[in-house]
Amino acid sequence: MAMYKKNICAIITLYLLCNSIPNVFGQLSYPVSKKINQVDDYFGTKVSDPYRWLENDLSSETKQWVNTQQSFTENYLSKIPFRPLIKKQIEKLVNYPRYYSGFKAGEYIFFSKNNGLQNQSVYYYQKGLKGQSKVFIDPNTLSSDGSVSVVLDGPSYDKKYMAYHINENGSDWSTSYFIDIATNVKLNDKIIWRRDGGIGWAKNGFYYTGYPTPEKGKELTAVAKNATVYFHKWGDSQSQDKFVYADTANPNMGLYVSTSEDEKMLFILRVPGSLGWEVTGKKLDEETSTFKTLFKGYDYQYTILGNIGDTLFVNTNDGAGNFKIIKTNFNNTSKENWQVVVPEKEQKLDYASMIDKKIVTGYLINATSKVYQYNTSGHLEFEPKLPGLGSTAGFGGFKSDEFVLYDYTSFTAPPCLYTYNLASGKSEIFKQSFFSRDLNNYETKQVFYPSKDGTQVPMFIVSKKGLINNGNHPALLYAYGGFDISSTPFFWSYMYELLDNDGVLVVSNIRGGGEFGEAWHKGGMLEKKQNVFDDFMAAADYLVANKYTSRNKLAIMGGSNGGLLVGAVITQRPDICKVAFPEVGVMDMLRFQKFTSGVYWTSEYGSSDSVKQFQTLYNYSPLHNIKSNVSYPATLVITADHDDRVVPMHSFKFAATLQEKQTGTNPVLIRITTNQGHGASGSSLTKNIESMTDIFSFMFYNMGIEPKK
Repeated sequence: MAMYKKNICAIITLYLLCNSIPNVFGQLSYPVSKKINQVDDYFGTKVSDPYRWLENDLSSETKQWVNTQQSFTENYLSKIPFRPLIKKQIEKLVNYPRYYSGFKAGEYIFFSKNNGLQNQSVYYYQKGLKGQSKVFIDPNTLSSDGSVSVVLDGPSYDKKYMAYHINENGSDWSTSYFIDIATNVKLNDKIIWRRDGGIGWAKNGFYYTGYPTPEKGKELTAVAKNATVYFHKWGDSQSQDKFVYADTANPNMGLYVSTSEDEKMLFILRVPGSLGWEVTGKKLDEETSTFKTLFKGYDYQYTILGNIGDTLFVNTNDGAGNFKIIKTNFNNTSKENWQVVVPEKEQKLDYASMIDKKIVTGYLINATSKVYQYNTSGHLEFEPKLPGLGSTAGFGGFKSDEFVLYDYTSFTAPPCLYTYNLASGKSEIFKQSFFSRDLNNYETKQVFYPSKDGTQVPMFIVSKKGLINNGNHPALLYAYGGFDISSTPFFWSYMYELLDNDGVLVVSNIRGGGEFGEAWHKGGMLEKKQNVFDDFMAAADYLVANKYTSRNKLAIMGGSNGGLLVGAVITQRPDICKVAFPEVGVMDMLRFQKFTSGVYWTSEYGSSDSVKQFQTLYNYSPLHNIKSNVSYPATLVITADHDDRVVPMHSFKFAATLQEKQTGTNPVLIRITTNQGHGASGSSLTKNIESMTDIFSFMFYNMGIEPKK
């Protein structure tokens, strides 16, 4: 008996030293995270923050904590026997030629293509519809690991130059460059320390928004403030650029710049948050012209689609929660001078483009696209037929264009580029992606379910055709629920790893998003944020009640604001699912506004600096609602070291607290990727494959599922 006890102790010790997956008692022994005595006083409420030190991402202590957690997580994941198989299958799923983001610039057509396993998609261009396509920019040549991404920001109005910006290691900081389109030669002009790619083209240069050089060492954490609009003359260095506009009284004000296609008007959007913006403008062809407020206040959105002389065409939700298109005069934009061109509909106007005297609009009907074409008098000309119930994007163009391009996709249709003829309303395939599965074997259903307060919420359910609801299928439930962002159908090749294992992908259109206009958005923000969590929990309950899955086969996932969603849900209902994936989430609702872009989210969430809003935030903040002696789901917290939108301290503090207080055998791990930014958009394909491999491996392993070969 003594020898037996000695051997058991040796085995336990070995497991603890190796940070292995479940020890003989079935519960992980997590790395110890140091705690400090940090207590903040919020209007008389004392709030402990023992992991505040993890906010300093450059400290040696934080780096050591990250290294320890990375090793701990990798050690767990490496023990999953089918992890290599899943990686191999995911590589096959994503290895197909695919096309995106087509648009026209004079005689040239541009588009993005990935041959299959390229880390970054490559930009091509060609003369006309029948021309030979050639590489325009290949981001894969800019780094050895695919960590540099490129975005084309659009051509100059004379179609001579193309603007683009690069982001390194997934950071939101960008650098703008310019190419002569005809020769495909990069110009010497270069603009550093930008956070958006907006360009206001002018005859001998362009307008742009820049930021002061951040303090050394705080590039990825400091609040981005003091946005300033400059004018850059072709051939000059950035230091020679001319100051145009700044709001020194409001250093946190975001500024976005554009010009009219005739280059006679300059517009500056003053954006304090996520709800709306104010528009300031001036005449560029009048030397004595000064800036004037065109659309005042921050409660509504005003998007200038184009102009005919001094007449502006504007897409707005001012007085129309589902948006409408109005026209007004630059010299007198008061509401008395507004004329409705396209009135508000029952469905939300999701986007609009003006090409010469044509206006193409995209509406959302139960979160799927419907397109209409009007003339500038508001007369309906065409209702273009789309391939199915999916999502569209694009339709942008210039006054001389006879046709434009757009993207179409759905859950069971990979992205495809179409041309759209403005004179006939007809579409034709330009570039088609080819996926490796027979997509006729899969289907998408849309159901409506009641939330806690009775609100009917739509939800997409994707699976193999004929799948019988037996309550035993693995299901992955995803939602976003915030910032007026709509979760419309999208093609996600990785999901077929789930579907081919008789699983179900579910996307819920919860409140806080933009699927049903501003009322839907406002129904899930500020003091009504709990509606978002209630909608999501009701979706999970619906799936279980209708036997799509069971609690032990349900996983929930969300990124960014959706990461907040997942964090809040598992702290409110720990038994709601078996597995949780909070990715790059906003977890500390009391301090988010103190970092990078967080100050712009206070219009969506509120701020702990307000006595009224503090209590609301404190009530659902994921970090502050983790309780001791509770068994939380198997949780893989996901973040990246170069995420300067939702800084990784949110995930660090959340994971440390959850590990400290977790009871039971469900693992709590944090996956921290290096040289990556905010989610998949700030990553390379290689890192995305690795991430999805670990997500499905972790999910299946904790559900007791052996994936099919």
